[in-house]
Parts: sequence; structure tokens; C-alpha cells
Amino acid sequence: MRDASSLRLQYLRAPRGSWHLAGVTEAPAVLALTGRPLRLFLIGATGTIGRAIAQALLARGHEVVCFVRPTAGKGLIDLAGAEIRFGDVTDLKSVERDGFKSERFDAVVSCLASRTGAPGDVWAIDYAAQLNVLNVAKSLGVDRVILLSAICLQKPKLAFQHAKIAFEEALIGSGLSYTIVRPTAFFKSLSGQVKRVQRGKPWLLFGDGMLTACKPISDEDLAAFLVRCVEDSKLRNRVLPIGGPGPAITPKEQADALFALLGREPRYRHVPVRLMDIIIAMLTMLGRVSRRLRDKAELARIGRYYATESMLVLDQETGRYDAQMTPSTGTATLLDHYARLVRDKG
Repeated sequence: MRDASSLRLQYLRAPRGSWHLAGVTEAPAVLALTGRPLRLFLIGATGTIGRAIAQALLARGHEVVCFVRPTAGKGLIDLAGAEIRFGDVTDLKSVERDGFKSERFDAVVSCLASRTGAPGDVWAIDYAAQLNVLNVAKSLGVDRVILLSAICLQKPKLAFQHAKIAFEEALIGSGLSYTIVRPTAFFKSLSGQVKRVQRGKPWLLFGDGMLTACKPISDEDLAAFLVRCVEDSKLRNRVLPIGGPGPAITPKEQADALFALLGREPRYRHVPVRLMDIIIAMLTMLGRVSRRLRDKAELARIGRYYATESMLVLDQETGRYDAQMTPSTGTATLLDHYARLVRDKG
């Protein structure tokens, strides 16, 4: 398996030392692929980002078929206007029979991701299930896939990262056109401590809270970017990292912004990274006799990864994360999101 850094990133140096992705900042050529509304096969539609992109595609007049599990539940509420088909994405026959039904589609859009991060889950979903859809799509003459991936694949250490890389490589080698979108942190993933702080508890910081940074992106801004990738033929055969607007922000800066919105003095509880290492070592040892504890060890490794690695473009020459090299899109900031959460609570 090639290192993730070998997957092709295309940059264009812009004035004043900033970086933009080549072709991304221009206005998209609307419906450039065919000059007509597109018929799209969407997987992962009931997730937060999946629902947002389904709505954005429908708003642009595209025909969207969502292939979801039979137990999808309330996630279907936000998919009004799309055709819903039920089946099992991990079952190749179900993908053929219940999903595509031998029909024509212009492209596949995948927002599919495993729920737990456990090794068995990620290889079943992030790799094998995605491969099922890719193989059926190719057999039916679909010539393009737009894949929502993750920026953390630049420095893979975890099972889910290796599973995603394996599928990215399969997609790139499939002969189909592709656009792989690797976003930075989502608002939802950075909001887990908001309720805790509102209840008067301190914000938990790993180390000094300045170990990492990211350029958070909202569901709506990411969905709009993915729609551009669907419609703009200039974005074919590209691996595109993308962040939200504004400068990169550290966990301490996130906390400071929330405390300011609440009108409170900042309160922190610092968690040593070394403590996480001890927990991981213990779970790894116990995991030799228990799959459940092996999975917990992997979840602990995921937590440590995000506590110590920035969600920014990794400069392969320096080995450092670089906010200036991380492209931005959209208008909504994490501070806007926090303000809305605080207002809604009030």
C-alpha cells in the first residue's frame, strides 16, 4: 500500500504566500458534466453531512437516489425530494438488486463512513462496502465517483485511516473519474464540550490546549463544496483538502471563544497526553484476550490522535501542518456555531 502522501494533491501558489487549490476558487461551471440535471446515487445519506449534501443537490435540481439501511429511522426526515431505496451496502447482491437496480446514473456520491472506528467495522464499511458500490457502479457504466474522505489520511496511524486509504487507491486505480474531498474538522466534532461548559464544568484540554489546530467547516459549507465537485468538470481526478473560513483555531481558542460567549471566566482542566498513553497501553495488553477491549484500545488511539495531530494540510517537505496551505471555503465559522448553540440554549 502506498503512503497517503503519494495520492495526488494539486496546488497553485497564490499571491502573498497563501495557497489555493488549483481550479477550486473559480466559479464552478454549472452542470458542466452534461449540461443537464444529473442523476446521482448517494450513499451515507442519513449522516449529518450526507443529509446536508442531499439537500444541496436537490436544491440545484439534481435527481438524487439515496441507498440507506432499513433501520435508517429519523435520518430520512431531511431527505424529502430524494428517492429512498433500502438495502445493505455490505452485501454486493443487495447493492445491485436494491440499490442500483440496473439503472443509469451519472455519478456516485459517497458520504459513507463507519460509526465506531473499530477495526472490523472500518474494513467492512470504509473499504469493503465502498468497494461493493464502486464495482457495481463500474459494471453499469457509471463513470464518476465523488468521495467524502478525511484530511487525517495524510499521516495514517489508525485502522480507519488505512481502510479509507485502501479504498481511495482502489477508486483511483479503477479507471473511473474521481474527486476525493478531504475536509478538516466538522463543527459537530468540536461541540462535544459545549453542554458541559454550560453546566458550569471546566473545558478539558489535552496538554496546554495548543498542541493542535484546525480550520473547522460547517455541514452546509462542506455540502456546497461537494456540490461544486459534482458539477465542475475541472475538479475531476483530484484529491482536495478543504477547510472552513478564517484562521486556524486551537482547542484553547475554541474554549476561550465559548467562555466569552457565555460571559464567564475561562476554566480549564488539563489532561496529560501521557495519561492517554498509559490507558492505551493497558487496553492493548488486555485486548489480547478480549475483542471488546481491543476495540476500546483503538478508540483510545483515535482520541489520542485527534488530541495531538492538527487537522490541516501536512507540508511533506517540512513535516509540519500548515494553515496557509489549507484551502478555505464558505462563510460560517465555529464561533457562529457556538453562538447559535448558546442562543438556542437560552
